[in-house]
Amino acid sequence: MVMDGGVVPSRTNRLSWESGPSSRRADEPTANMQSVDRAIRVLEILAAQEEIGVTRLAEELGVHKSTAFRLLAALEARGLVEQNVERGRYRLGFGILRLAGAITAQLDIVQQSRPVTTALAAEVGETINVTVLSGHDALYLDQVAPSSGIQLHNWVGQRIPLHATSNGKVLLAELPDAQVRELVGTPLPRFTDRTIHSLAALRRELGDVRSQGYASAVEELERGLVAVAAPIRGASGDVIASVSISGPAFRLPESRIDEVAALAVRAGQDISFRMGWHGIAREG
Repeated sequence: MVMDGGVVPSRTNRLSWESGPSSRRADEPTANMQSVDRAIRVLEILAAQEEIGVTRLAEELGVHKSTAFRLLAALEARGLVEQNVERGRYRLGFGILRLAGAITAQLDIVQQSRPVTTALAAEVGETINVTVLSGHDALYLDQVAPSSGIQLHNWVGQRIPLHATSNGKVLLAELPDAQVRELVGTPLPRFTDRTIHSLAALRRELGDVRSQGYASAVEELERGLVAVAAPIRGASGDVIASVSISGPAFRLPESRIDEVAALAVRAGQDISFRMGWHGIAREG
């Protein structure tokens, strides 16, 4: 089954090399990779030894002491390592917990949503998707297809555009206007003749999403593809993910949008409850 945005490749990061000898350009990626590898090795060593001095770390890495110090300084600036001032040694910093917490939260969403999305897929007979905001895109965390359906591809881990998908609109709807503008950029890419292609139109659409509690995308990303999404909230009431129902237009005509939206909203509320949200949506 074609997914809500599955046909769109993830955004490509383009590297722009400065002018200079070709030998220099060829060496830079190798040097950068070596630095990244060493930084990761520092974290692995600290995880195994709890605390370590610069001299000992340099020996473990097989580098000069000044190189080890630069690596530690870079990681310390990001909060990934910290220095025990009394002992002069380094240990893992609390920034590690922040990174680990992000992964844990995503795993929790998948774990807590799966019973709800499995039941919903069986009820509606269409594919159910769970996404989160990741950079400038929506990222698929999970998908469930009905047992009777043919799932042509697993889109977990794939990215979709925010302005042309129901999931993306839900993830944008409660963000400040300046952040929305920064995330979607301009001009807005057009995928079909129904794609929202102006920031003003997107703002109006997001206002509708906030007032009605769900978003729809009728052939905005791909001809013949329809999807409806609702928010998933965390304990604080903030939108932390979205859940959507997607399928072909001949099975999900516009006349069924309200019906399908009610099912998506109910699923979003059920998952939100499981994620610790028991109140009302945060205002502003």
